[in-house]
Amino acid sequence: MPIRITPLVDGQFYHVYNRGVEKRRIFEDKRCYKRFLQTIIYYQHKGPKPKFSHSFDNKLFKIDPSKKIVDIITYCLMPNHFHFLVKQLTEGGISEFISKLTNSYTKFYNLKYRRVGHLFQGQFKAVLIESEEQLIHVSRYIHLNPIASFLVSDLNQYEWSSYKEYVNNTKGICNKEEILHFFKDHTSYQKFCLDQISYAQDLERIKHQLIEDDF
Repeated sequence: MPIRITPLVDGQFYHVYNRGVEKRRIFEDKRCYKRFLQTIIYYQHKGPKPKFSHSFDNKLFKIDPSKKIVDIITYCLMPNHFHFLVKQLTEGGISEFISKLTNSYTKFYNLKYRRVGHLFQGQFKAVLIESEEQLIHVSRYIHLNPIASFLVSDLNQYEWSSYKEYVNNTKGICNKEEILHFFKDHTSYQKFCLDQISYAQDLERIKHQLIEDDF
Protein backbone atom coordinates (compact mmCIF):
# COMPACT_ATOMS: atom_id res chain seq x y z
CA MET A 1 0.00 0.00 0.00
CA PRO A 2 1.36 3.48 -0.83
CA ILE A 3 2.70 5.53 2.06
CA ARG A 4 0.23 8.24 3.06
CA ILE A 5 1.77 11.68 2.53
CA THR A 6 -0.32 13.33 5.24
CA PRO A 7 -0.09 11.36 8.53
CA LEU A 8 -3.24 10.55 10.46
CA VAL A 9 -2.91 12.05 13.94
CA ASP A 10 -4.45 10.90 17.21
CA GLY A 11 -7.22 13.15 18.49
CA GLN A 12 -7.94 14.64 15.06
CA PHE A 13 -11.08 14.30 12.95
CA TYR A 14 -11.03 13.12 9.32
CA HIS A 15 -13.49 12.74 6.48
CA VAL A 16 -12.70 9.24 5.20
CA TYR A 17 -14.19 7.82 2.03
CA ASN A 18 -13.70 5.33 -0.77
CA ARG A 19 -15.70 3.80 -3.60
CA GLY A 20 -15.97 0.58 -5.54
CA VAL A 21 -13.30 -0.21 -8.09
CA GLU A 22 -14.37 1.05 -11.54
CA LYS A 23 -17.23 2.81 -9.71
CA ARG A 24 -19.01 -0.52 -9.30
CA ARG A 25 -21.72 -1.11 -6.73
CA ILE A 26 -20.43 -2.40 -3.43
CA PHE A 27 -23.83 -2.89 -1.76
CA GLU A 28 -26.24 -5.07 -3.73
CA ASP A 29 -28.94 -5.73 -1.15
CA LYS A 30 -29.91 -5.23 2.49
CA ARG A 31 -27.75 -8.12 3.63
CA CYS A 32 -24.68 -6.36 2.20
CA TYR A 33 -25.48 -3.11 3.99
CA LYS A 34 -26.16 -4.91 7.27
CA ARG A 35 -22.95 -6.90 7.02
CA PHE A 36 -20.92 -3.73 6.46
CA LEU A 37 -22.54 -2.05 9.48
CA GLN A 38 -21.76 -5.06 11.68
CA THR A 39 -18.18 -5.00 10.43
CA ILE A 40 -17.93 -1.29 11.32
CA ILE A 41 -18.86 -2.08 14.92
CA TYR A 42 -16.52 -5.06 15.13
CA TYR A 43 -13.36 -3.39 13.80
CA GLN A 44 -13.64 -0.21 15.90
CA HIS A 45 -12.05 -2.31 18.64
CA LYS A 46 -8.44 -3.32 19.09
CA GLY A 47 -7.19 -6.56 20.55
CA PRO A 48 -8.66 -10.06 20.88
CA LYS A 49 -12.33 -10.42 19.96
CA PRO A 50 -14.75 -13.32 19.60
CA LYS A 51 -15.06 -14.58 16.03
CA PHE A 52 -17.10 -12.25 13.85
CA SER A 53 -19.83 -14.80 13.13
CA HIS A 54 -20.19 -15.63 16.84
CA SER A 55 -20.21 -11.97 17.83
CA PHE A 56 -23.38 -11.12 15.96
CA ASP A 57 -25.16 -14.46 15.71
CA ASN A 58 -25.02 -14.91 19.49
CA LYS A 59 -24.99 -11.23 20.52
CA LEU A 60 -21.67 -11.72 22.32
CA PHE A 61 -19.93 -8.57 21.11
CA LYS A 62 -20.36 -5.40 23.14
CA ILE A 63 -18.75 -2.02 22.53
CA ASP A 64 -16.03 -1.28 25.08
CA PRO A 65 -15.09 2.42 24.82
CA SER A 66 -11.68 1.77 26.38
CA LYS A 67 -10.72 -0.52 23.47
CA LYS A 68 -11.86 1.64 20.59
CA ILE A 69 -9.25 2.71 18.03
CA VAL A 70 -11.57 5.21 16.30
CA ASP A 71 -14.76 7.08 17.11
CA ILE A 72 -17.35 7.04 14.35
CA ILE A 73 -18.96 10.49 14.33
CA THR A 74 -21.16 10.15 11.23
CA TYR A 75 -21.40 7.69 8.36
CA CYS A 76 -23.28 7.08 5.14
CA LEU A 77 -23.23 3.99 2.96
CA MET A 78 -24.12 4.70 -0.68
CA PRO A 79 -24.60 2.06 -3.39
CA ASN A 80 -21.05 2.44 -4.75
CA HIS A 81 -19.15 4.26 -2.00
CA PHE A 82 -18.99 5.08 1.71
CA HIS A 83 -18.30 8.13 3.86
CA PHE A 84 -17.15 8.35 7.47
CA LEU A 85 -16.44 11.27 9.75
CA VAL A 86 -14.06 9.71 12.27
CA LYS A 87 -11.79 10.65 15.14
CA GLN A 88 -8.56 8.71 15.54
CA LEU A 89 -8.11 7.50 19.12
CA THR A 90 -4.91 5.42 18.87
CA GLU A 91 -1.87 5.56 16.62
CA GLY A 92 -2.67 4.00 13.26
CA GLY A 93 -6.30 3.59 14.30
CA ILE A 94 -7.98 4.87 11.14
CA SER A 95 -5.71 2.91 8.80
CA GLU A 96 -6.23 -0.28 10.82
CA PHE A 97 -9.98 0.24 11.00
CA ILE A 98 -10.48 0.92 7.28
CA SER A 99 -8.06 -1.83 6.21
CA LYS A 100 -9.73 -4.53 8.32
CA LEU A 101 -13.22 -3.26 7.51
CA THR A 102 -12.74 -3.27 3.73
CA ASN A 103 -10.72 -6.50 3.63
CA SER A 104 -13.33 -8.34 5.69
CA TYR A 105 -16.23 -6.98 3.63
CA THR A 106 -14.44 -7.76 0.34
CA LYS A 107 -14.06 -11.41 1.40
CA PHE A 108 -17.76 -11.54 2.28
CA TYR A 109 -18.80 -9.86 -0.99
CA ASN A 110 -16.54 -11.97 -3.19
CA LEU A 111 -17.76 -15.19 -1.61
CA LYS A 112 -21.40 -14.12 -1.89
CA TYR A 113 -21.11 -13.10 -5.55
CA ARG A 114 -18.46 -15.62 -6.63
CA ARG A 115 -15.92 -13.05 -7.72
CA VAL A 116 -12.22 -12.43 -7.05
CA GLY A 117 -10.02 -9.37 -6.76
CA HIS A 118 -10.23 -5.91 -5.25
CA LEU A 119 -13.61 -4.41 -4.46
CA PHE A 120 -12.49 -0.92 -3.40
CA GLN A 121 -10.56 1.63 -5.42
CA GLY A 122 -7.00 1.90 -4.10
CA GLN A 123 -6.09 3.65 -0.86
CA PHE A 124 -8.93 5.32 1.02
CA LYS A 125 -9.09 9.13 1.02
CA ALA A 126 -8.75 11.03 4.31
CA VAL A 127 -9.28 14.78 4.64
CA LEU A 128 -8.22 16.47 7.88
CA ILE A 129 -10.94 18.50 9.59
CA GLU A 130 -9.30 21.80 10.49
CA SER A 131 -12.05 23.73 12.29
CA GLU A 132 -15.27 23.27 14.25
CA GLU A 133 -17.19 24.85 11.37
CA GLN A 134 -15.75 22.31 8.94
CA LEU A 135 -16.59 19.51 11.36
CA ILE A 136 -20.30 20.26 11.47
CA HIS A 137 -20.53 21.04 7.75
CA VAL A 138 -18.86 17.74 6.81
CA SER A 139 -21.28 15.90 9.10
CA ARG A 140 -24.14 17.54 7.19
CA TYR A 141 -22.58 16.81 3.82
CA ILE A 142 -22.32 13.12 4.72
CA HIS A 143 -25.91 12.95 5.93
CA LEU A 144 -27.26 14.72 2.84
CA ASN A 145 -25.68 12.27 0.39
CA PRO A 146 -28.77 10.07 -0.17
CA ILE A 147 -31.12 12.96 -0.84
CA ALA A 148 -28.56 15.00 -2.79
CA SER A 149 -28.11 11.97 -5.06
CA PHE A 150 -31.92 11.59 -5.38
CA LEU A 151 -31.98 8.11 -3.84
CA VAL A 152 -34.75 9.20 -1.46
CA SER A 153 -37.08 12.16 -1.10
CA ASP A 154 -36.97 12.05 2.71
CA LEU A 155 -33.76 11.44 4.67
CA ASN A 156 -35.72 9.52 7.29
CA GLN A 157 -36.42 6.90 4.61
CA TYR A 158 -32.74 6.07 4.22
CA GLU A 159 -31.62 3.18 6.41
CA TRP A 160 -27.89 3.21 5.76
CA SER A 161 -26.62 6.38 7.38
CA SER A 162 -26.34 7.83 10.86
CA TYR A 163 -28.88 10.58 10.13
CA LYS A 164 -31.72 8.92 12.05
CA GLU A 165 -29.39 8.32 15.01
CA TYR A 166 -28.96 12.07 15.15
CA VAL A 167 -32.46 13.40 14.54
CA ASN A 168 -34.16 10.77 16.71
CA ASN A 169 -31.34 10.98 19.29
CA THR A 170 -31.15 7.19 19.50
CA LYS A 171 -28.25 4.98 20.52
CA GLY A 172 -26.25 3.50 17.66
CA ILE A 173 -22.78 3.37 16.16
CA CYS A 174 -21.86 7.05 16.46
CA ASN A 175 -20.43 9.35 19.10
CA LYS A 176 -23.04 12.02 18.40
CA GLU A 177 -21.99 14.44 21.13
CA GLU A 178 -18.97 15.57 19.09
CA ILE A 179 -21.52 17.24 16.76
CA LEU A 180 -24.66 17.77 18.81
CA HIS A 181 -22.95 19.83 21.51
CA PHE A 182 -22.76 22.64 18.93
CA PHE A 183 -26.58 22.70 18.69
CA LYS A 184 -29.41 23.48 21.08
CA ASP A 185 -30.87 20.00 20.55
CA HIS A 186 -31.17 17.27 17.92
CA THR A 187 -34.08 19.12 16.28
CA SER A 188 -31.80 22.10 15.65
CA TYR A 189 -29.30 19.78 13.99
CA GLN A 190 -32.06 18.33 11.81
CA LYS A 191 -32.99 21.84 10.64
CA PHE A 192 -29.30 22.57 9.98
CA CYS A 193 -29.24 19.59 7.60
CA LEU A 194 -32.59 20.07 5.90
CA ASP A 195 -31.98 23.74 5.15
CA GLN A 196 -29.27 22.74 2.67
CA ILE A 197 -31.09 20.05 0.66
CA SER A 198 -31.75 22.18 -2.43
CA TYR A 199 -28.19 23.48 -2.46
CA ALA A 200 -26.78 19.95 -2.12
CA GLN A 201 -28.97 18.70 -4.99
CA ASP A 202 -27.86 21.59 -7.20
CA LEU A 203 -24.22 20.73 -6.51
CA GLU A 204 -24.90 17.10 -7.39
CA ARG A 205 -26.38 18.11 -10.74
CA ILE A 206 -23.34 20.26 -11.50
CA LYS A 207 -20.95 17.51 -10.43
CA HIS A 208 -22.41 15.06 -12.93
CA GLN A 209 -21.72 17.54 -15.72
CA LEU A 210 -17.99 17.56 -14.96
CA ILE A 211 -15.39 15.25 -16.45
CA GLU A 212 -13.69 14.63 -13.09
CA ASP A 213 -16.47 13.05 -11.01
CA ASP A 214 -14.99 11.35 -7.98
CA PHE A 215 -18.02 11.02 -5.71
